[in-house]
Amino acid sequence: MFGVGGGTWWSCLAMEVEDGWSRRRSYGGQVAEHHIELRLLVAEQQLCNIGITCMGKMGYLLRMTLAWDGCDVLKEQVEALSRIGNEKSVAIVAEGVIAGGMAGVVVETALYPIDTIKTRIQAGGGKITWKGLYSGLAGNIAGVLPASALFVGVYEPAKQKLLQIFPENLSAVAHLTAGAIGGVAASLIRVPTEVVKQRMQTRQFASAPDAVRLILSREGFKGLYAGYGSFLLRDLPFDAIQFCLYEQLRIGYKLAAKRELSDPENAIIGAFSGALTGAITTPLDVIKTRLMIQGSANQYKGIFDCVQTIVKEEGPPALLKGIGPRVLWIGIGGSIFFGVLESTKRFLSERRPEQHQQGDSPKQD
Repeated sequence: MFGVGGGTWWSCLAMEVEDGWSRRRSYGGQVAEHHIELRLLVAEQQLCNIGITCMGKMGYLLRMTLAWDGCDVLKEQVEALSRIGNEKSVAIVAEGVIAGGMAGVVVETALYPIDTIKTRIQAGGGKITWKGLYSGLAGNIAGVLPASALFVGVYEPAKQKLLQIFPENLSAVAHLTAGAIGGVAASLIRVPTEVVKQRMQTRQFASAPDAVRLILSREGFKGLYAGYGSFLLRDLPFDAIQFCLYEQLRIGYKLAAKRELSDPENAIIGAFSGALTGAITTPLDVIKTRLMIQGSANQYKGIFDCVQTIVKEEGPPALLKGIGPRVLWIGIGGSIFFGVLESTKRFLSERRPEQHQQGDSPKQD
């Protein structure tokens, strides 16, 4: 990816081109022209060494610099590399959307019963009901698929852009910010999905269509976004911390191992990142659950009232209700999600048309 070092290469290239123009203006004639073309060809080779991924931005600048007669071949090569860079960027986003959607569906299907148990514990019920642990799964998958796809589809390009802006030693800030941006985008789909899922997990409705219809009739459209503020309060820190931990651990592991990581290694890092983040954000999850399942009863007036009521009536430990199932669920879920995500991204990248044409080996970001 294009990092701090890329800026140095581009500065050198700009100096080469500017110096070539000066010499042409000073000397004139064929000798100077050949000298310019030779230096530009060397500069082009340096540019190629930077990587195709930065051509989308620099290709335009270079084409403007090379706007004179006698360099048509070079300009065509640069334009071709620019097109490849743009196509690769689109391919990366598409691969992220597909991989994210697939990873989300696999995790949700495999671990839904654990999530149901966690929700029923947090809801404040005494005895846990073991029936209907898959209640609402079909409707939930219908929301998880586009939400996960949207999250990764926004996260990947945001991450790449931010890594270009921030220096290498602040890559963690780029990952944190990209995770939060992806979370905001996905929340538009996640929240209604979560509301319907948790109402069904607590056995308030028999089916997802009934849940949607009755929520709309009783509470209006805003009922589908019940607890939206608490959802963002939980999910933005969760997404930011989890993906930052995952990315930073992968970077450190890859530097130590001096190679690309295997799927099991990605899965282990994902499990650790998910479990730790899940434990840290459990109180936020309890608040979000209580606000989402209260329905039209309006037991709580808002986030702060919810916290005060829980602590007053049930004691501070109630804010950690469900931490065991949550850590287990998100730990295993993180392992599956990131394992499926990375393997799917690699599978798709290996089948890009330009990969076969150029003979490039796929490289994980």
